[in-house]
Amino acid sequence: MKETTMEAVDLDVNKMMKAYLPMTETAYYILLSLNKPRHEYGIVKHVEKLTNERIRLRSGTVYGTLTKMQRDGVMTVYADEQRITNYQNRRENSLFKRVKGGAQG
Repeated sequence: MKETTMEAVDLDVNKMMKAYLPMTETAYYILLSLNKPRHEYGIVKHVEKLTNERIRLRSGTVYGTLTKMQRDGVMTVYADEQRITNYQNRRENSLFKRVKGGAQG
């Protein structure tokens, strides 16, 4: 039974890797920004900070990328106490681990 579960997980990871790798620069920085909960504007500002304002994301780009990542299970979405929508990566996600590892190396 565990083998079947692991095979299913491997298939999901492989499917996700095909969808995201090679990763666009925009998706890369958005995913890096999701190391803690952030709302859309917070993501935009964090990417600007990470890139010394070289990359300035527009809301449509951020929303489209976040929608795809949510649909693919790359990150989670929730509302905080003030009902502000926040996004955060799923740390158990192999895609996040690869991006994070690449950023540090």
